[in-house]
Amino acid sequence: MPANAGVPKPVAAAAASIDPEKLRAHVRFLSHDLLEGRGTGQRGGDIAAQYIATQFALYGLKPAGDNGSYLQKVDFLGVRTVASGTNFVVEGTEGNSVPLKIQDEYIVTNQTGKPVAEVDAPIVFVGFGINAPEYKWDDYKGVDLKGKVALVIVSQPGEEPSSPFHGKALTYYGRWTYKYEELARRGAVGVMIIHRTDLASYPFTVLQSSGLTERSELKGDPLDTLEAASWITTAAAEKIFALAGKKLSSEMADAQSRDFKPVELGVRLRAHIVSQVREFSSNNVIAELPGDSVAAGKPDAAVFYTGHYDHLGLGANTTGDNIYNGAADNATGSAIVIELARAWSECKLRPAHSIFFATVTGEEQGLLGSKFLGMHPPVPAAQISLDLNYDELLPIGDAASADVSGAERTSFWPVVQETAKAFGLLLQPDYQPMAGHYYRSDHFSFARVGVPAFSVGEGTLFVGHDNSWGVEQERIYTEQHYHQVSDEYSPSMDFSGNARLARFGFVLGWKASAMAAPLGWQPGDEFEAARKK
Repeated sequence: MPANAGVPKPVAAAAASIDPEKLRAHVRFLSHDLLEGRGTGQRGGDIAAQYIATQFALYGLKPAGDNGSYLQKVDFLGVRTVASGTNFVVEGTEGNSVPLKIQDEYIVTNQTGKPVAEVDAPIVFVGFGINAPEYKWDDYKGVDLKGKVALVIVSQPGEEPSSPFHGKALTYYGRWTYKYEELARRGAVGVMIIHRTDLASYPFTVLQSSGLTERSELKGDPLDTLEAASWITTAAAEKIFALAGKKLSSEMADAQSRDFKPVELGVRLRAHIVSQVREFSSNNVIAELPGDSVAAGKPDAAVFYTGHYDHLGLGANTTGDNIYNGAADNATGSAIVIELARAWSECKLRPAHSIFFATVTGEEQGLLGSKFLGMHPPVPAAQISLDLNYDELLPIGDAASADVSGAERTSFWPVVQETAKAFGLLLQPDYQPMAGHYYRSDHFSFARVGVPAFSVGEGTLFVGHDNSWGVEQERIYTEQHYHQVSDEYSPSMDFSGNARLARFGFVLGWKASAMAAPLGWQPGDEFEAARKK
């Protein structure tokens, strides 16, 4: 454990106690075949939740779930679109129409939980569908979208560094989830996102692969109101614009400007959407170490540690290995949260503010467990100072670098930099800024409600290796093991880097808790308004 200015000896001792072999033991159990891949709402996922709750109880932590328990129940809807009963037809004003082919030209989900949806509504082109006051950007210009279908472009305007959205680094406004949510807020009944591979950073085949599989939604989510939440191909979009007497290319070019105004296309979507719907539930697991502020009856400025315990469960293969064990993704992050809980519980010095430990469900379903936690935290979001998340840390050796992308957006950034230096960790930037990684892990569910949040992960530089070795290990994992049945525990795994990053997070948590004022976002950040609110 390195010397770290401002860290009391009992805190340094507690951080140093974080043990890579304890991490190994948790990963070995959580990724065991017995847990059947820890599927959301499945037997193995429930076993994982009970295992983690038992660890928290052994450490004497306070339950922070429902009804004095460690478990916070999350209700889901499983929705699968039935292709044989679903159709999209775009109709012009003169009786001419264009039918679209499901899977080939569009995919669709009815978010409402109703087995059948009938849509008959005018289509309005709203550019990128973004309203971002901090970027002085408004694609809506006051247009009324109630009861209408919005046609929007994937991603965000511009890729030049001088563009309003800071070049290639994707903001949340470019994410498809934002577009669905914003248009639900505006009363649209449907959304058609125009896919283009270069803008989305993945081909339409990625959408096709899940288009007719079950998709999970949070039951009762106030923003799950779209009866036709859909994607369409560029070729399908060209047909729609042609029916309206317009060209896709020129309309997309116009949408690159702040001066863009919504276009009433004069065509309608007539859709019949049939879904198979089922209800199920799972649990987040939450524990608290009360801080001095709670003991004194003062407002809290809590620190959260999070990581998802769920994975993909059982696959369809009936002859070979069909268990998606999820050792790296994310038994590692869950193990770190458990080990952080143990170390904090044994620390001889109480933190100034409460420390919460939460392992969440439904991450693989779209960050749904953490989204529910962000909507229903055990203390108000205004009383949460920071969330530190752990997700998919490869146990391949001692870390000499860290990826804390998003930390630079918070007022905590100088502390993160000085602490990383003390730990001998080179802070590496996100190597794929257009992929929007910041919005694809559970810390984002805290950020969206205003809480400063980021994930702590390894970079690509490891002790005893050059950077290219780490890049190659990441490539091998992504291509051969990510979301594959081969993501399994092995005795050869080296958890020393995971332990170093856990110790790093322990000290960051202590420093955040000890700060005189709650943390915030850098001025002008897209989450600053939510924090102020």
